[in-house]
Amino acid sequence: MSLSDTRVRSAKPKDKPYKLADEKGLFLYVTSSSKLWRMAYRYAGKQKLLSFGSYPEISLSAAREKREDARKLLREGMDPGAIRKEEKVKALLNQQGALPSNTFQSITMEWLEKQKEVLTPATAVRLESRLVRFAYPALGHIDISKIRPADVLALLMPIEASGRKETAHRLASIISRISRYAVATLRAESDPTVPLRGALMPYRDKHRAALLKAEDIGDFLRRAKQYSGGAVVSAALLLQALWFVRPGELRKAEWNEFDLKNQAWNIPKEKMKMREPHLVPLSTQAIAILERLRAITGQTAFVFPGGRSTEKPLSENAVLVALRIMGYAKDQVTGHGFRATARTFLDEELGFRPEVIEMQLAHTVKDHLGRAYNRTHYLQERQRMMQVWSDWLTDLAGEPLVD
Repeated sequence: MSLSDTRVRSAKPKDKPYKLADEKGLFLYVTSSSKLWRMAYRYAGKQKLLSFGSYPEISLSAAREKREDARKLLREGMDPGAIRKEEKVKALLNQQGALPSNTFQSITMEWLEKQKEVLTPATAVRLESRLVRFAYPALGHIDISKIRPADVLALLMPIEASGRKETAHRLASIISRISRYAVATLRAESDPTVPLRGALMPYRDKHRAALLKAEDIGDFLRRAKQYSGGAVVSAALLLQALWFVRPGELRKAEWNEFDLKNQAWNIPKEKMKMREPHLVPLSTQAIAILERLRAITGQTAFVFPGGRSTEKPLSENAVLVALRIMGYAKDQVTGHGFRATARTFLDEELGFRPEVIEMQLAHTVKDHLGRAYNRTHYLQERQRMMQVWSDWLTDLAGEPLVD
C-alpha cells in the first residue's frame, strides 16, 4: 500500500529505526531524530540505495518525482547513484574554480600546475615546451572530451616520420597523463591514446652510457684527477663517481648544505627529482677533495661555481666538454651513467643490499606496508657503503684521489 501525506506526517520514532514503504522502491526511513527518503534499486545485478533528503524539507510528492527521475535513468541504462556522485564532484570542482574550460590547453595548464609541486623546474619546463611546440597547435583548442585517437595519431606520426621516435612516444605519454586527469575530474570519458598502442614504431629508451668494467673505471679516475681544464671540473668529475648523484644535484651543490664534521651532505628537497630531501654520507676521500676545493671556491655559495660567473653553478656543458677532452665519446660515459656504474658494482662486486643501494640513489623505497622510507633509513649501512665504495674506487685508480 502506498503512503499518504497523513501517514508520513504522523509517523513517530520507535525503539529502533524502521521503514514505511511507498511504491517502486521508495520508502521513508524513520529514526529517533529524522525521517529520510530513500529508494532501493538494482543496477548491474547489485542492490543499491539512493537518498533523496529528509521530510518535511522533501515532501511525499517531491520524493516521488525524484524516484521517477531515477527510474528514468535506470531505463536508459544508467546508475542514478553514480550520476549523483558525478554531479557532486562537478559542483565541487566548479566551486574550486577547477572547471574553467574543457579545451585541451586549459586542462593541460591546470594539470601542469599540479605537477609543478612534484617536478623539478627543469623537468616542468621540458614538459611544457613539448606541449607548446607540438600539442597545443594541433589539440590545444579542442574540447578534450572530443579528442579522438585519430587526432592524436595525426599529431604523432609526422614527429615520428622526422626521426624523433623518442619525442613521439614521450608526447603520447604526456597526452595520456593529461587525458587521465581529465577523466578523473569528469571532463572526459576516456584516454584517446589507449587504442594507439602498437600504432607507433617501437622505441627502446637508451640507457645512459656507463663504465661497466673495473679497469675502465680506474682509468677514468686517473684521467679525472689529472684533468688540465681546472681544479673545479676535476673535483666535480671525481665526486660524480664517488657520490653517483644526478648531475644536476652535483653541479648545484652549495657549501651551506655540507656538514663536514658529521660527514654529511644534506640536499634540500627543492633540488631533488622526487622533491624529497636526500642525505649523502661523505667518505674520507670525498672530504679530502672538498677540503682542497674549499680553498678555491669556499668564498662562493656554490661548491662548483661557473667559469663565467661565481653566482651560477657549473654548467652541464662544462662536464660534457671535459669528458670529450678526456677522450670519451658520448656513447662511452656520461655523468648520469655513474649511477648505473655504482648500482652494478655495489650489488655484484661489493655485495650491498639492493634496497640500501636504491635508497642512496634517491629512489623511492617502501616498507612492507607500502610506506616510503625517509632519508635517514639504513643510514649506518649507507655510511659504511659509501666508504667501502670510495676505498674500492681508490684501489681501482691505483693511487690516492687527492695527492
